[in-house]
Amino acid sequence: MSTLRFFAIKETLNRKSVKIKEEKRRSEIFAENVYNTKKMRQTLTSDAFLSLTNAIEKGSQIDRAIADQIASAMKDWALSKGVTHYTHWFQPLTGATAEKHDAFFETIENNEAIEKFGGSQLVQQEPDASSFPNGGIRNTFEARGYTAWDPTSPAFIYGTTLCIPTVFVAYTGEALDYKTPLLRALQAVDNAAVAICKYFDKNVKKVNASLGWEQEYFLIDSALVSSRPDIQLTGRTLLGHASAKGQQLDDHYFGTIPNRAMSYMRDLENECMLLGIPVKTRHNEVAPNQFELAPIYEEANLAVDHNALLMDVMDKIARRHNFKVLFHEKPFKGINGSGKHNNWSLSTDTGVNLLSPGKTPMSNLQFLTFFINTIKAVNDNEELLRAAIASASNDYRLGANEAPPAIISVFIGEQLTSVLNELENVTSGKLSPQEKTDLKLNVVGKIPEILLDNTDRNRTSPFAFTGNKFEFRAVGSKANCANPMTLLNSIVAKQLIDFKIEVDELIAKKDLKKDEAIFNILREYIKKSKNILFEGNGYGEAWEKEAKKRGLSNNKSTPEALKVKVSKKALSLYSDLGVMNTAEVEARYEVELEEYIMRIQIEGRVLGDLARNHIVPTAVKYQNILIENVKGLKEIYEKDFKKVSKAQLNLIEEISKHIESVNNLVNDMTEARKKSNQITALEEKAKAYCDVVKPFLENIRYHCDKLELLVDDELWPLTKYRELLFTT
Repeated sequence: MSTLRFFAIKETLNRKSVKIKEEKRRSEIFAENVYNTKKMRQTLTSDAFLSLTNAIEKGSQIDRAIADQIASAMKDWALSKGVTHYTHWFQPLTGATAEKHDAFFETIENNEAIEKFGGSQLVQQEPDASSFPNGGIRNTFEARGYTAWDPTSPAFIYGTTLCIPTVFVAYTGEALDYKTPLLRALQAVDNAAVAICKYFDKNVKKVNASLGWEQEYFLIDSALVSSRPDIQLTGRTLLGHASAKGQQLDDHYFGTIPNRAMSYMRDLENECMLLGIPVKTRHNEVAPNQFELAPIYEEANLAVDHNALLMDVMDKIARRHNFKVLFHEKPFKGINGSGKHNNWSLSTDTGVNLLSPGKTPMSNLQFLTFFINTIKAVNDNEELLRAAIASASNDYRLGANEAPPAIISVFIGEQLTSVLNELENVTSGKLSPQEKTDLKLNVVGKIPEILLDNTDRNRTSPFAFTGNKFEFRAVGSKANCANPMTLLNSIVAKQLIDFKIEVDELIAKKDLKKDEAIFNILREYIKKSKNILFEGNGYGEAWEKEAKKRGLSNNKSTPEALKVKVSKKALSLYSDLGVMNTAEVEARYEVELEEYIMRIQIEGRVLGDLARNHIVPTAVKYQNILIENVKGLKEIYEKDFKKVSKAQLNLIEEISKHIESVNNLVNDMTEARKKSNQITALEEKAKAYCDVVKPFLENIRYHCDKLELLVDDELWPLTKYRELLFTT
């Protein structure tokens, strides 16, 4: 065993759990470090409070004088809690969060000092726009960009810093972050959904999209991670033979949470309570050292912010417990990867979940309207949904035996399938009295108020209805939820707008009553959306063939999947809704292609280094030991030398073959990267990295993993799977 690996494992075994004592109930400390409505009411004047709540609820602008009052109150509150700095906290296209801290401290006349924070500092700041991914929107010499306060997401304190959630836009106005398009998409779906709700309840004035994410992750001892350059630099193991025991026994799933992991979780949850992140659920996941946490559902913008913040907090708390959190979708070969299921629904300001059936037929009709329109939106935009969850890391997970396939389909269960079939078979045009009765009693009225347990779950479905919400299961664990949520809310908004136009036209042209017009349009939508509905096994080869017959896409790689993002249909969707203009969409496409290329490039470089500087030298060293052994055997057993040394000679030969293969493949991979790097067109370059460079990773890994089984464990330089997954 190598010295580094030995000390890494020894340090891990010496770890002690950090005991967290919870002094107060969680309800008492929840949002203690958040400048929420309660704090606003306590610290603001009535005018300032009214202005701020109107901005949050109605999107109205805040007067600069009022902004000064809010900033002053926010500063005083923060100072009372020991805060020294403030930052505009935003989410650039890196996928991580960003912050630049400024002190409240200012000097004035006579060399005196004060704490200062005004409305101008609260509302707007100017970070460097050219140093973040921007897809060509900003040149290197055009550095100006702005962060602008988002009052709908409350400021919070982390450590000694007041964090103010903001959007990030270029000097020319284009969005350079994930939040800005999300806010626009949420506004679009709000407007479109309210218009539909008016058919059923004139009192509805606002519809909020809600999101409940489920965050899966691995916890690996930090000392062991230090002995694995691949995990440190890429977030996953680029080589490593499977442990004899993995997840075959299903004994980790929902099992007793290990003590060290529990200490980490309690510390994390305590921090989340202070930050107003309503985490509720924790449990062991399927793979060893894999876990999950999930919150209570929130308004989508706030939920996205909370998930981005959570991943930062998880990382920091992990260091305190000598852990490394792995968010990569597939950090270990041969065992389950991690996802971030996005549970989505729409709710009115009157307290109605639009994807939950009510007690009356008319409530059920409202449910069916939003339910069927969502299915239609997915059916018409399945390629865009696939593109919204595409990344180099998620490609390793999608289609594996624990994640949905790259084919987007919708699972709704037997009962709702039966309901849609009945509705589809009603005759067109005006409904007869008998048909109206049948619809209300047999189809619409028979949907129970709660559908949570009326159908089994389908873990292979990328987009499943689960009782009162849709679960977008294909989202990767590393992803920023804003990307899929922007797309989902946009396509639903577009679909609802089209639906209203069709219903109103049908009422006007055929003199139909509202209910009859709605039924007629919904029935046609059911017919047009049948291809997207699938109840079976999404992992099976039969589904791939069936999906192809149905005309569904199966874009297995990120470069292939991303192309649809800049299609005429996608550009029109975003521009018509005001979510993104053409420059913003094309910039994101370029950023995602560049990131894909760089991820594969980094993995290739790291694996080449590991293979050449760690694996091959170790294999040669062990081979030399075997050669010395064979020489000794020849001296002792001269006559029976071949018989006595047969196993050693075969082993020497086998090691030689793998060493030769590793060296040749690393050389070939390096040349493939050089050729790919000469390609200037991003699409072609990404395709080259995907089709030519990426396959080398698996081929090199194969031979390195074979050497791991052949070389003496005492010599092997890298911590093995059995130690990474079972030594905590």
